[in-house]
Amino acid sequence: MPSWNIHTAHVERLLREEGAARLGVRDVNAFLFGNFLPDIYVGYMVPVPVAHLRDYRETHFADGGAIPSPNYQAFWDRFVVGCDAEDGGSLHDLVLGAWAHLVCDSVYNTRTRAYIASIGVKAGDVTRKRKQLDFALFGRTFDISLRPCVTPELIAACAAYPQYPVIEADVREAVAVAGRIVDENHEGLIRSVPTYDLLTPEFFSAASEEANETIVAGLLGQVS
Repeated sequence: MPSWNIHTAHVERLLREEGAARLGVRDVNAFLFGNFLPDIYVGYMVPVPVAHLRDYRETHFADGGAIPSPNYQAFWDRFVVGCDAEDGGSLHDLVLGAWAHLVCDSVYNTRTRAYIASIGVKAGDVTRKRKQLDFALFGRTFDISLRPCVTPELIAACAAYPQYPVIEADVREAVAVAGRIVDENHEGLIRSVPTYDLLTPEFFSAASEEANETIVAGLLGQVS
């Protein structure tokens, strides 16, 4: 699955090319944090202990298997629909961010499954590690700068997150992790095309474009 530097890069592209207002996002900080939220209780990105470890299939509305694919449409139908932008404020933008996270994970993971099948590689632990290394290289090609901030609005929105509450201590820890990732990208930025082991530059370009287009279409649709 994409790491937080990739999710941050997608948010920065959305804001740069479309603008928050056009996409129906009023609280950019909550939207940015939402793009990390589904990973907080999985236990990979935010160090344990957190309040409650939860299965990836639950937090991401995902199927099973070695490279699970989140059902972002099911998440939208259950949590975005009915979360009114006018009344929900920061909570609405937080939920939109979480949905955008699921879109990215779904697109990249679905494309990974199709690609490895096309070259005759089976899913498994070795393939997972090769995939993770390639995603780590890809993530370091982005000169990201956007960092979430702990605000009263963000803390309140996370406490009211409709799928499950995210407590303040875990919000603060996730914000710190996201900030460190920005710093690490600055220090280890890759300015050329990496040499990938399993995937290809063309794979990442196509996946990035599809994820961006899907997010834009969904966000524009909710304000049309």
